[in-house]
Amino acid sequence: MTMQHFLLSAAARTLSLKAVFRMGEDKAYRTFCEMRWPENDGEAICPRCGCTESYGIATRRKFKCVACLHQFSVTSGTIFASRKMSFTDLLAAIVIFVNGAKGIAALQLSRDLDCQYKTAFVLTHKLREAMAREDEGRKLAGEVEVDGAYFGGHVRPANNKSNRRDRRLAINQNGKRQVVVVGRERDGQSLTTVARSEAKGGQVVAATIHHMSTVHADEASHWDDLHAKFDTRRINHSVNYSNGYACTNQAESFFSRLRRMEIGTHHHIAGPYLAAYASEASFREDNRRVDNGGLAAMVGGAAMESPVSRQWKGYWQRG
Repeated sequence: MTMQHFLLSAAARTLSLKAVFRMGEDKAYRTFCEMRWPENDGEAICPRCGCTESYGIATRRKFKCVACLHQFSVTSGTIFASRKMSFTDLLAAIVIFVNGAKGIAALQLSRDLDCQYKTAFVLTHKLREAMAREDEGRKLAGEVEVDGAYFGGHVRPANNKSNRRDRRLAINQNGKRQVVVVGRERDGQSLTTVARSEAKGGQVVAATIHHMSTVHADEASHWDDLHAKFDTRRINHSVNYSNGYACTNQAESFFSRLRRMEIGTHHHIAGPYLAAYASEASFREDNRRVDNGGLAAMVGGAAMESPVSRQWKGYWQRG
């Protein structure tokens, strides 16, 4: 009997857009309060002095601290600071974002929410920034697979066959090609980094792996240094993908998702945003067995814990 895929099961669907729009603005606002201050059952805590007592300014959806008289809102000091969208639309955006197994295009989100493309683009990148905070300070342990894949830097071949050059040679490349290197625990968490070469990215990932771990890698020469630090197992992909001793299939599974995001959803993820898309793919792979309601709570909670984004605040107003 064939087992049903998790995403096809009813257990994967615990929150819908229908439920979000039915709850109304007041309940959506209360949901954000509970995500911002879960330790106080959604009751306001002053971000300046930490006082748990405040007055509610209902007409403005703001609070005034009893101790320091500081006025603040539920999104003050978070990645959603200075937001103009309604709380219902913000919550709906998070649900739409997590529902995309291979990501969600900003253009599609702008159409779903009837907002500007710029608004959807910045909002989705703010969510990716919040998701990436999950990886800060993480250490990988146990059975860890490492691998790399190159993205970007496409050079269009010449029209006439006589004018074509070997695009594999550095002299015929444009210098924009980057590599994403992933370290992924067997049935666990993963970490990604972006570098100019797989060797340099591999050094960064190797520094996050516990010294007692078993590391699986392919036969590329730059992984030879792993033998000095870890119990290392190698697989020659020109012979087989798995030999019962070494395997990097879970790392390849991550790159499969990232490639699908690039080809089928975003079409262009290279350049300065590659690290953000890689972190998003890592988050989706690590939590692929979590229902969409749980995912929305995780992403929303991470966004409300994240400080004001220095990268995306005023993004479109910069010269």
